[in-house]
Amino acid sequence: MSRLLITGAAGYIGSHVAVELLQAGHDVVVLDDLSAGHADALVRAGQLGGTPVDFVLGRVEDPDALDRALTEFGPVDAVLHFAALKSVPESVAQPLRYWSVNVGGTQALCEAMVRHDVRRAVFSSTAAIYGSDAPMPVDEAAPVEPESPYGRTKLAAEGIFRDAAAAHGWQVLLLRYFNPVGAHPSGRIGEDQERPANLAPIVLGVALGERDGLVVHGTDYDTPDGTAVRDFLHVLDLATCHRLAVEGLPKLGDGDVRVYNIGTGRGSSVLELIAAAERACGHAIPYSVGQRRPGDLPAVVADPRRFEADFGFRPQRDLDSMLADAWAWSLAQRRKPWRRGDGALADLTMDDD
Repeated sequence: MSRLLITGAAGYIGSHVAVELLQAGHDVVVLDDLSAGHADALVRAGQLGGTPVDFVLGRVEDPDALDRALTEFGPVDAVLHFAALKSVPESVAQPLRYWSVNVGGTQALCEAMVRHDVRRAVFSSTAAIYGSDAPMPVDEAAPVEPESPYGRTKLAAEGIFRDAAAAHGWQVLLLRYFNPVGAHPSGRIGEDQERPANLAPIVLGVALGERDGLVVHGTDYDTPDGTAVRDFLHVLDLATCHRLAVEGLPKLGDGDVRVYNIGTGRGSSVLELIAAAERACGHAIPYSVGQRRPGDLPAVVADPRRFEADFGFRPQRDLDSMLADAWAWSLAQRRKPWRRGDGALADLTMDDD
């Protein structure tokens, strides 16, 4: 058992990781400003994990909030850093905001880790740091040539962790994961339905009749059906990878930084994801065709063998499982949407869920 700080755990991926860590017996402290996450997600994560999370409301760029998160509930053994902006198109339109939050927040976090002698971290990185010319499937030795401000900020954040680890003897794992999809099978937590940044919740919003339309951005890529191909992985598999990673940190040497791709090694196109969503919901999902978006790549598929070799685990859930769980979550949200809240977790109750 260890006490772990998770930044951004009120969001999609962080809340599922929190459940996984709580169920494994770890204590979880969360720092989140709830600008993109939900207080309800933290309440439900605690219920699913069997233990309430400890929560500090604040921005990852704020040194005072970081100091509280690292000390208020006792010494922290390791940090899992998720708090970041994550939309490629938005990063093209608002690059300075992305540099401020993604890079500035990482720098502030690492400075706080130095102040409180926290020497272990798992960083939520991304496949967006690889360029379009990277050989497929992408392994960790592929050149890093990010083609969007989002990818460039994530690569810069990796650099901060690398330099801090070398200077202070930290143990750090950088997880470059691909495209998380799905939800907890309980239907209690999942991806934000109000402000989706990823494809699956947009598709399912159309399936529910809650969105006006679905646009497939580009059907002229050099892929089997002309639409972009991505390596989709179930968010629960991703959560397991994070647990294994943080539990493996003590085995690293001082100053050791290792990078891992997290994916299935299987590529699926946008149209294949839509078809899986149609199977999940039981009816056709209409869509229109639009232009390619700036910063999008034709195909990105992981080579996940390094993580499998070192940790004995490789994501296995298929696309149908991902969309079935995401659909169940969408239906649950339609019946009872969660509340964003203001950070007062004690004031939120789930008795009527």
